[in-house]
Amino acid sequence: MSNNPFQVSRRNLLRSAGAGFGHLALAGLLGSVAKKAAAQELNVNNPLAPKKPPLPVKAKRVIFLFMEGAMSSVDTFEYKPELEKRGGKSGPGGGTITPSRFKFKQYGKSGAYFSELLPNIAEHADEFSFLRGLYTDTPAHPQAVVQLHTGSANAALTRPSWGSWLLYGLGTENQNLPGYITINPPIAFGGAANYGSAFLPAYYQGTAITDQGFMPNIKAATERRLEREQIDLIQSFNHDVALRPGAPDAVDGVIKSYELGFRMQDTVPQLLDISGEPQHVQDAYGVKPGPEGSFARQCLMARRLSEAGVRFVEIRQAGWDHHTNLHQGLIEQSRRVDQPTAALLTDLKQRGLLEDTLVLFGSEFGRLPTSQGADGRDHNITGYSMFLAGAGVKKGFSYGATDELGMTAVDGRMHINDLHATLLALMGIDHEQLTYRYEGRDFRLTNVAGVVNNQVFA
Repeated sequence: MSNNPFQVSRRNLLRSAGAGFGHLALAGLLGSVAKKAAAQELNVNNPLAPKKPPLPVKAKRVIFLFMEGAMSSVDTFEYKPELEKRGGKSGPGGGTITPSRFKFKQYGKSGAYFSELLPNIAEHADEFSFLRGLYTDTPAHPQAVVQLHTGSANAALTRPSWGSWLLYGLGTENQNLPGYITINPPIAFGGAANYGSAFLPAYYQGTAITDQGFMPNIKAATERRLEREQIDLIQSFNHDVALRPGAPDAVDGVIKSYELGFRMQDTVPQLLDISGEPQHVQDAYGVKPGPEGSFARQCLMARRLSEAGVRFVEIRQAGWDHHTNLHQGLIEQSRRVDQPTAALLTDLKQRGLLEDTLVLFGSEFGRLPTSQGADGRDHNITGYSMFLAGAGVKKGFSYGATDELGMTAVDGRMHINDLHATLLALMGIDHEQLTYRYEGRDFRLTNVAGVVNNQVFA
């Protein structure tokens, strides 16, 4: 290596060049095959190439509908008649037992209960597998949200998100798109840790976009012409150096990924532009301008992304942290998610996508059956519910249960580690074998725990 302090190394040039997708969608493509000059080709391992799962595959992709802030199960889809019978009495651990103000009724052949808050989702009752015995470790939102996404609430060591683990284990189905996209990701509760790759290579991290389809590193046409020149310059350096003995293979993969990233700047914006969808489809989802239509836009984007082969899509509706204004807050939040969620399920089913797409709906924890103040419920980590639909899970099925008040999981208890183990198994991955060595030990999404719940498997 030259001792000239003014010589620009290829590695530093790569870091400073203005290839705009470098740390977002481009990160999902690092390590692709790079061509050598002089008609030679250097075959570099592509870590994002599709991989054959070790277990039978029940689902090819995931859509996670995240209700950030802790949706109240006992007011939405966890009917507890005992709350009405014992309303006003002292609850276990203090507080006053408080019935839901919303009427429940049964739906479908399964007879699953839903409150009047979710009439459209309720029409899909026979598609769902309910997990009714969930519990987690911490009642603090930031830690619980991060644990839901990474398997660990340990702030001292950020862990890879479960979307990143999926890419690590399975690769991606579409090399022209990010394999992991998160729309309106959590900001206050853990931020980028919820979709980051941590100690996994950066190309496994999630790509964050807004519900308007905005990706911050997409460049204008003028900038992209300059970027094209930069990439060509970098490629010429790469081709020269690649002929030398000991040329680093990883850098060659990065160079090729710039080419793919450049092309993605045409592909991704078109895919996220839902304005071309037929009006009846937009109306079915409830697409409208502004915050009121945010979740509808996310749901429609999620269908488009999944249909194009994105392995993992997460969408988010914040605002479920109802310590006060519980009842009006639930009305407003439910109105925003009910129609779009139901439309997403209908759309996936009509297109044949629900057969190999796993849909997960839920929060980081639940809320207590007792009151907090005049009109609120506090956090509940000892027993709450989520539901699954689509590929690989039983239809019209419930697993586990909380006690008669909906406070504590008493049957079919599932920790977050068990949830992750089960979700990985549905994707064909053995959670105990999906490991990555870091700082002298093998890490995995489920830490040293996790039991697969095959009772929900179809």
